[in-house]
Amino acid sequence: MTFNGWVQIAFFSLVIIAVTRPMGGYLHRVFDGGRTILHPVLRPVERAIYWCCGVDETKEQGWLTYAVSMLFFSVAGFVSLYALQRLQAVLPFNPAGQGNVEQSLAFNTSISFVTNTNWQSYVPETTMSYLTQMAGLTVHNFVSAATGIALAVAVIRGFVGRETKSVGNFWVDMTRATLYVLLPISIAVCLFFVWQGVPQNLGAYVEATTLEGAKQVIGQGPVASQEAIKMLGTNGGGFFNANSAHPYENPTALTNFVQMVLIFVIGAGLTNLLGRMVKDERQGWALFAAMGVLFLMGVATAYWAESAGNPAFAAMPVDQLAGPMQAGGNMEGKEVRFGIANSALFATVTTDASCGAVNAMHDSFTPLGGLVPMVNIQLGEVIFGGVGSGLYGMLAFAIVTMFIAGLMVGRTPEYLGKKLEAKEVKMSILALLALPLAILGFSAIATVVPAGLAGPANTGPHGFSEILYAFTSAAGNNGSAFAGISANTFFYNTTLAAGMLIGRFIFVVPVLAIAGSLAAKKMVAPSAGTFPTHGPLFVGLLVGVILIIGGLTYFPAVALGPVVEHVAMNAGTLYPAP
Repeated sequence: MTFNGWVQIAFFSLVIIAVTRPMGGYLHRVFDGGRTILHPVLRPVERAIYWCCGVDETKEQGWLTYAVSMLFFSVAGFVSLYALQRLQAVLPFNPAGQGNVEQSLAFNTSISFVTNTNWQSYVPETTMSYLTQMAGLTVHNFVSAATGIALAVAVIRGFVGRETKSVGNFWVDMTRATLYVLLPISIAVCLFFVWQGVPQNLGAYVEATTLEGAKQVIGQGPVASQEAIKMLGTNGGGFFNANSAHPYENPTALTNFVQMVLIFVIGAGLTNLLGRMVKDERQGWALFAAMGVLFLMGVATAYWAESAGNPAFAAMPVDQLAGPMQAGGNMEGKEVRFGIANSALFATVTTDASCGAVNAMHDSFTPLGGLVPMVNIQLGEVIFGGVGSGLYGMLAFAIVTMFIAGLMVGRTPEYLGKKLEAKEVKMSILALLALPLAILGFSAIATVVPAGLAGPANTGPHGFSEILYAFTSAAGNNGSAFAGISANTFFYNTTLAAGMLIGRFIFVVPVLAIAGSLAAKKMVAPSAGTFPTHGPLFVGLLVGVILIIGGLTYFPAVALGPVVEHVAMNAGTLYPAP
């Protein structure tokens, strides 16, 4: 670890704190129907969209109608993206002549992008045409992210509403999230990326001659436009297989920093939006503080583990080393332009949010370094989280936290002015159980059936970690991977897709039910016995509940993977690929 590395981590943290309140204020104006600086240009477009789609923007929806609208929209998105992949060979904008995508892979990819997971079991530059990348993947990067934001706003309205059945209008919320938030920022970021050297064209792939005289085909295409929304929408699906370790996706240290800020900016801003909508910004800052504590714990652990490296390699003579000296830190799988600090920070940020973009290979991290991104996802990616999903996931934990606090003092729990009764607690627990159901259930199956055991490239605990991380990433709607696993098989394409569906929809429907239940209740005035939810005690209790629930749920599994691998590594036992 170096002083310079800590300075970079501290500077990133300060930037996130600085942008949180302005972003929250802008989001508040957008979803409260207020006027923004973009209204003169975008308001006519918004009205035209409602007219074309037959949407009455003044009509409110109950939680069930809101949920059904979201589900129908997701089904339509899946069908359209699946058809685009299966027909891409006969469609235009395919200069590399990519064939139709195989059925199970097209199924997996369609589910992946509809659920904002962006798991990629394929090599993008050799599988997807430009049309599929633009009209399919990039479009779904926008609408899946907008769906997440809309759901978060609907949940907040549940706490704000007073004896009403309404939580908003899904079609209006999604349109505004796309039109006023995601699209303008993405356009500006796209131009910035082009300036920094990211390609944005429709030209054919080019052939280059290397210094050794060999021929190399270099992919290009509309990269910058997908890169912008990939980060802002916490999607993570790369235009190239190497993702943000590829110089076309992430050409400079400046783009690397901006990409990390983009991953967090909306998730952080939504905490402030919550505070503004409940008319007490301290409530939003309390959730921000809990997220911040968990973020700092993760990045400190990852940075320490990767800086320490592998003691077995450090003890080897130089002539026996296959790679860099581990005494200087683990550089395997790192992009040397960014180094250990930025690789550890990027890995923590991308898995705190449901992004999944990578600038280093998580499979090459040390056991404890790889444990951090895995645990970040397993905790529900509530540490700022995906756009929208992080906030409503944290609110589910907050409800459980207040229930536990109520048990301690013998009082009916309250949160943000609403009494929390059996229904809200049960729905929160149901939502929080969705992830371990998919992660642990499918991982268990994959470790005993031949089709599952054929996937990991490594033996021993690291091979188990590759399986566990894959289903953790899928159910957590993250999309990153311990990339040593070969997942483009019928078994993994179907089971991972099932995990994505459970992680997205089995989680969000109960949360919307909570919103509907809360909206119908009266506001409760705070009294002398009300537990304050804007101070350090609440923050500490919330962080403790998240860690305890995560520890009780996943510790047996991670103990068989990263933990035992770390112990074995320090004992000099390594598990190379067979």
